[in-house]
Amino acid sequence: MRAMNADRIRGPRSIRPAQPGLDARVLVPGSKSVTNRALLLAGLAAGESVLRGALEAGDTDAFTAGLRSLGVAVERRGGDVHVAGAGGRFPAAEAAVFCAEAGTAARFLLAAAAAGDGVYRFDAAPQLRRRPLGQLLDALRAQGGRTEPDDAAALPLTLAAAGLAGGSLRLPGDTSSQFVSALLMAAPLGRAPLDLHVDGLVSRPYVTMTLRMMEQFGAAPRALAGDRFVVTPSSYTGCEYDVEPDASTASYFFAAAAVAGRVQVLGLHRAHALQGDVAFLDVLEAMGCTVEDEPEGVRVAGPAALAGLIVDMTDIPDTFMTLAAIAPLATSPVTVTGIGNVRLKESDRIAAMEQNLGRTGVKTESGPDWLRIYPASPRGATVDPHDDHRIAMAFSVLGLRAPGMVIDDPACVAKTCPTFFDLWSALEQGTG
Repeated sequence: MRAMNADRIRGPRSIRPAQPGLDARVLVPGSKSVTNRALLLAGLAAGESVLRGALEAGDTDAFTAGLRSLGVAVERRGGDVHVAGAGGRFPAAEAAVFCAEAGTAARFLLAAAAAGDGVYRFDAAPQLRRRPLGQLLDALRAQGGRTEPDDAAALPLTLAAAGLAGGSLRLPGDTSSQFVSALLMAAPLGRAPLDLHVDGLVSRPYVTMTLRMMEQFGAAPRALAGDRFVVTPSSYTGCEYDVEPDASTASYFFAAAAVAGRVQVLGLHRAHALQGDVAFLDVLEAMGCTVEDEPEGVRVAGPAALAGLIVDMTDIPDTFMTLAAIAPLATSPVTVTGIGNVRLKESDRIAAMEQNLGRTGVKTESGPDWLRIYPASPRGATVDPHDDHRIAMAFSVLGLRAPGMVIDDPACVAKTCPTFFDLWSALEQGTG
């Protein structure tokens, strides 16, 4: 998918400022987080599942390829994805799984493979090889899995699986909530109930999403006080599943409204969205935006001037860059806290935002887990996304107000939204 998109988007992409009176409607692709969870749960379920509205992008392609190498039949027919569930553990006794740049593939497929019985070689693109897996691998080894090397803390590695023991397990939660989600989704395949205690859980809404989706596929996980989760052995059941639009991708379009007019994202609703990133709308409201949850989807209208604020984004770190991109246009500083774990994502996202904001003439300050952005009149600049899709999309928002913004390597958006710049063109023209 990345190579195909690179052919379509050749060279740097210039962002045109929005025309006055922006008033657009957009339908963003399905959620990556929901799609990949649904793919895994469907793959482990008994019977066929049909996923409607599933995202087709680099990360979901990698996840689908991983499932196929583990013996699960997955077929896209038109806009639907059909998954012939394994009815439990993955069928393949040996497999080579290449995760490309998809962190969810590395985490979710590893844990689910550990619930089976076989030898599995996991590898990934250089970007994902740099991201830590040690806490999850320690947990899988405590559950009975073996790795080569013995102390593996990142990809590549070989996993010798012999099932999950269950029982009591403690896991640090300050690096990635995906480790927690991976263990929870694999736990119904264990030999005994899993009693998981998580210390310092970040990105909590993603774990809530996981629990709700497990229930929709027939499991019965329990969330207890003190970030404790109990999952008993059970079976998943195939179903028809609707994937909602991606709230993280929607954040760029909502932010466009905040600085340039009005935008409605079709099919996404604030009141009952599965994804926690809809809470980004709360941040925009605090800055003066008007948010309306209409029958066709959420509509955001920007204020005459954005207000600065101090906001803890521990629960929604994937949208911190969207906020940072519009922060220079506020009337007072914007300070974002609780984002230390974003330094371990596709890039060091705090450092990458500071570097690129500096290129536009914006003053910033930062610490291990916070970033402050001061009001400015940003100038156009060439943005280095650091091969990070969210950096490229975030600075596209600022480009609606800062003439001369250029995104180097725009093809990196193929990871989660290959059609992003097609959708963005409507905003640059002021309609949609």
